[in-house]
Amino acid sequence: MNQVDTDQTVREASGAHPYGRYLEEFEVGAVYKHWPAKTVTEADDHLFCLITMNHHPLHINDVYAAQSQQGRNVVVGPLVYSLALGMSVSDVSGKAIANLATEELKHPAPVFHGDTLFCESEVLEVRPSQSKPDRGTVRVHTRVLNQDGVLVAEFKRLVLVPRRDSGAEAGTTRSAEANVE
Repeated sequence: MNQVDTDQTVREASGAHPYGRYLEEFEVGAVYKHWPAKTVTEADDHLFCLITMNHHPLHINDVYAAQSQQGRNVVVGPLVYSLALGMSVSDVSGKAIANLATEELKHPAPVFHGDTLFCESEVLEVRPSQSKPDRGTVRVHTRVLNQDGVLVAEFKRLVLVPRRDSGAEAGTTRSAEANVE
């Protein structure tokens, strides 16, 4: 039987794409254009609505939606947010100890079945912890644009990440890490 290296650092040292960043790798003003993009299908939207028990007819009923101001089904907002958050993980929170907050979530324009979502995150703030030198926080502003460049969602989030030289592993820390100074 072969030995499997399960440590993220070891796997990245092999030449694998780095997943996430340490605190020292974030720079205020940097913009990460996340890849790949995602086309939202009717099946994606309906499944998400049904799994989350959101049966609003605007999302799952073509006849009802045709009579709405949009004239067609609108993708449920939490799916748009979830996709954007997921698309940003490899660039922003892939090494995170914890996601501490999501702030200012907005949906300025609707998303429709067949729209393709492109996401980018700008680093707003990087702060080493005053009480725990092995970590710090990063605040990012994520924007979601459709294939026409229309802003369809945006939010800010605060992520607790380890420092490179800390030796801390994300899976070995407590989940209640809100006492970052």
